[in-house]
Amino acid sequence: MLKQQYSATAFNVAVQDGKAAGQSVPHVHVHILPRKSGDFERNDDVYDALEDWAPRVDMVKERTNIDVPDDKDRVDRTMEMMAEEAAMYRRLLGDEENGEDSPAKL
Repeated sequence: MLKQQYSATAFNVAVQDGKAAGQSVPHVHVHILPRKSGDFERNDDVYDALEDWAPRVDMVKERTNIDVPDDKDRVDRTMEMMAEEAAMYRRLLGDEENGEDSPAKL
């Protein structure tokens, strides 16, 4: 439905929960951004556009710079790196071995 309505081939989904995440109203909200190939020169330029957007001129905020490498300079994470990250989240969630505090048991 949304692909047809916006002639999109893909979507970005942004959840904003808290002022530091760009939340501009006092409730959690989700943005669904229709995308199509070539809509930005660099794919990550969508984040700059989101950072600059404001519903009214008086709401425009000062821009913060984030150093984002070009796609060609990025290095894919290894399976080992992703496994380490997953293990860290399991520890944080109390799910090291599907113990009593495991989200799977709740």
